[in-house]
Amino acid sequence: MSCPECHSGRPRACASSLRELMTSTQSLYDAFKERKLKLDMSRGKPAPEQLDLSNELMAPLDNYLAADGTDTRNYGGGVGLPEARALFAELLAVPAAQVVVDSSASLSLMHDVIVYHLLNGAPDHAPWLEQGQVSFLCPVPGYDRHFSICEKRGIKMINIPMGEDGPDMDLVEKLVAADARIKGMWCVPKYSNPGGAVYSDSVVRRLAAMKTAAPDFRLLWDDAYRFHHLGEERIAIPEILDECAKAGHPDRAFVFASTSKVTWAGSGMAALAASPANIAWWTANAGIRSIGPDKVNQLRHVRFLKNAANVAALMERHRQLLKPKFDAVLDQFSKWLSEVEGVSWTIPQGGYFIDLVTPEGQARRTVTLAKEAGIILTPAGAAFPYGRDPLDRHIRIAPSFPSLAEIGVAAEGIALALRLAIEESQDL
Repeated sequence: MSCPECHSGRPRACASSLRELMTSTQSLYDAFKERKLKLDMSRGKPAPEQLDLSNELMAPLDNYLAADGTDTRNYGGGVGLPEARALFAELLAVPAAQVVVDSSASLSLMHDVIVYHLLNGAPDHAPWLEQGQVSFLCPVPGYDRHFSICEKRGIKMINIPMGEDGPDMDLVEKLVAADARIKGMWCVPKYSNPGGAVYSDSVVRRLAAMKTAAPDFRLLWDDAYRFHHLGEERIAIPEILDECAKAGHPDRAFVFASTSKVTWAGSGMAALAASPANIAWWTANAGIRSIGPDKVNQLRHVRFLKNAANVAALMERHRQLLKPKFDAVLDQFSKWLSEVEGVSWTIPQGGYFIDLVTPEGQARRTVTLAKEAGIILTPAGAAFPYGRDPLDRHIRIAPSFPSLAEIGVAAEGIALALRLAIEESQDL
């Protein structure tokens, strides 16, 4: 049907129709604001109900002795309790001798690995700080805290576009082969933050085998969502340490994992897995910053989690709490945004996030309008190095923390904010 004012046959393309559309959306948005919502969705935090799943961690320990007789209340054990290393070895499919359990956050271990390379260098290589400007490849959209480490430590970041099966490997291989200043690459290989991408077998093997100009090139393999499935399928990908060893680059990758979204986000266990040479390198460097980790906490976790089968059962209970929230967001986006040109969103099979993609130039305005409606989102641009999304399109949606009732309402508000932002930008 043509527009009676311009007879264009495209009602949304003329001023009269756009005014009507914007008036309608504005009214809906104003009515939403009257709900006076106060929700902070800026981080992917577990909800209280998820944290309650691990309350048995607070049960008193009947004794403080580890399996080898270590008194966990005392100093020592820099690489972690043997049973904690064995648990992560089972979870990560590596030998226990290639695992370190330390800290409560894997991000701390990532930071330290980078700093040790900057200050002391990889085995048999000069410190990165003595080699000139260091660069890292950063798949985008990606994890803002990875990028913050690089920015604060003076590492130049290079954007690498992400697809559903991982980073653009043609570009990655071209860059690392040509520039010895590129020393590393961030990777979230399964259910990536924020897009939910899963690296294909081909991508994993190409990363392991690719030729690099820098002999001390490193893959920082953040396996944060290894156990965090949303669907029925338990997706598996090749183990990067195995692939690197088979490709003749056994020291290329450092794998990081934690129980931060398995048990308690602020009081979990973190682990690093690497080649024997890199474990020895880590131990020599980390030994001067600590007299040992919190072994009491490790003992609590080992006695609670026990083995990989129990971890899988616990994560199924997490899934049952999380999936309805993701479904509620996806339902609202489909209702309000499915016919809006230039808008899309990911439908993740695991992890903690949805990547909402707006028309060019509309992400920041959408986040502002959502805030004015009582919904705090991650800043637009956070999923890119230096906080700059070149096209201002990506918004990270974190459905986990609000209640199920709240998250559906919040998703409606976000959708209305996006529709209003788009309509404001139209040339009336």
